[in-house]
Amino acid sequence: MAAADFVQEMSMVGERLLLKLQRLPQAEPVEIVAFSVIVLFTATVLLLLLVACSCCCAHCCCPEQRGRKAQVRPVTPR
Repeated sequence: MAAADFVQEMSMVGERLLLKLQRLPQAEPVEIVAFSVIVLFTATVLLLLLVACSCCCAHCCCPEQRGRKAQVRPVTPR
């Protein structure tokens, strides 16, 4: 049941977003700016999430391979 509720909620959010986009040309400049800020914020969060997931996946799936360690010898006095 939870999956059906989630799908229905996403559908309602999508419909409201579409309605908002259709009314945007007649909206006041303040509403246009506010809507643009919300869209920009959402896009930024999604982009940062994508970058974080790709970095995490790169470290988990492809661990860095270290080269051979060179031994350090003490310098002999002359």
